[in-house]
Amino acid sequence: MRAVLTVIGKDMVGILAGVSNICAETGVNIVEVTQSILQDMFAMIMLVDISASNVPFDELSSRLSKYGEENALSVRIMHEDIFNSMHRI
Repeated sequence: MRAVLTVIGKDMVGILAGVSNICAETGVNIVEVTQSILQDMFAMIMLVDISASNVPFDELSSRLSKYGEENALSVRIMHEDIFNSMHRI
């Protein structure tokens, strides 16, 4: 099972490291990542494999959201099939 993880906020050192650390701690494998910096805004999309995660999806989402709140970032994760359903024409 895969999920789409997004991060948006003011650029600062360590965003990728912070999100990657949470993924590593919870057994989530980062499959693909793209990021951009638009002036001083950071935007990142990750495709992650959550099939070997050692925590429930809700807890993973909570950990990521908490990291976002602590760092003034919007950090969201959703199952890939939900993402695909939302963006299907």
